[in-house]
Amino acid sequence: MHMNIYLIAKKLGHSFSKPIHNALSDYSYEYKELEENELKDFFDKKEFDGLNVTIPYKRTVMEFLDEISEEAQKIGAVNTIVNKDGTLIGYNTDYYGFCYEIKESGADIKGKDVVVLGNGGASKTVVCVCTDMGAKSVRVVTSAELRAGDVEKYYDAHIVINATPVGMYPDTGIAVVDINKFTKCEAVLDLIYNPSKTQLLLDADKKGIKTANGLGMLVAQAKRACEIFTGESVEDIKITKIRSSIEKQTKNIVLVGMPGCGKSTVGKDLAEKTQREFFDCDEEIAKRGETPAELIEKYGEEHFRQIESEVLRELCKKSGCVIATGGGVVTREHNYDIIHQNANVVFIERAIKKLATKGRPLSQGGEEKLINMYEIRYPLYKKFSHFSVQSQEHSEKTAELILKNLAERE
Repeated sequence: MHMNIYLIAKKLGHSFSKPIHNALSDYSYEYKELEENELKDFFDKKEFDGLNVTIPYKRTVMEFLDEISEEAQKIGAVNTIVNKDGTLIGYNTDYYGFCYEIKESGADIKGKDVVVLGNGGASKTVVCVCTDMGAKSVRVVTSAELRAGDVEKYYDAHIVINATPVGMYPDTGIAVVDINKFTKCEAVLDLIYNPSKTQLLLDADKKGIKTANGLGMLVAQAKRACEIFTGESVEDIKITKIRSSIEKQTKNIVLVGMPGCGKSTVGKDLAEKTQREFFDCDEEIAKRGETPAELIEKYGEEHFRQIESEVLRELCKKSGCVIATGGGVVTREHNYDIIHQNANVVFIERAIKKLATKGRPLSQGGEEKLINMYEIRYPLYKKFSHFSVQSQEHSEKTAELILKNLAERE
């Protein structure tokens, strides 16, 4: 389909928009950076069939349009424009995208008290959708209130929606509010999709609350924009497939298991098979000047564990990598959130008699000590991992088994 579609913004860094639209249709989709003083000339020339618009121009572009859809008028922002025989019509497909995120989470908005965290541009879409869906009330917690910690009056909310950038890469591990204080909360939605699980969503998961991140919204709004550009409907199954493809590319594969179970060797094989970057947590620690064995011998295990968590925190911020962890990483509860923000976690099981012990100070002391260590750690490995595999005779076979399991989980 010969159509020229652009995504316009002042600055465009990494974006999933192009691969998403390429998967949705065969029109030409390109990125175009424009300064504000270039907008009028660009719109006057109308040398495009359609546009997506992102920050900071979603409101600015409205003055150049001939028609604006109802939902875009209500929100006060446009993110999709079609050139229909010289008439420029603006839409807001974020509205559709957020409707999809609500559906994906399983949250029931009707008759519920909704609290929206943040009063920026994104919150206006959220407020509009929740109001239209029949929420009993929709209250917005301003950025000033969040900074001051003045949120106690919102603790009775049934649905909590994060429309702030708090917890987004690279500043992960921070929750904009303490979800444990929201005693009536039934669902938590976050517009952030990098990392896959913000601290807010991780905290909600632990309470058994329904959650959804912003990736479904991102793909769904692009699907709706595609329909507007082409005039043809696109099946919702495409949203699921594209989302799954993005998650497959961006989620880390993190390996846990006993010291000497072969995590590093299997990790290298996995990285080679999937063309991913490989990181060994122990090797990254050693790059700081002392090996894990030296740190434990000199300063004790607790000091080593603190450094291990620091290194792990930086590694797990990455996307699309294979990461081999140290055997005792599961003994520190806070490492669970660090690992789970963006990962599929695999427990490699290996018979105790086959565990390598050379150069591993905590594995010394014979088979009895290893058995005791294993009994303590086994339930922790299970808790940390999404699935486990038995270590095979050849590491390549173990890697193949992991990839087979991952493919079955998609």
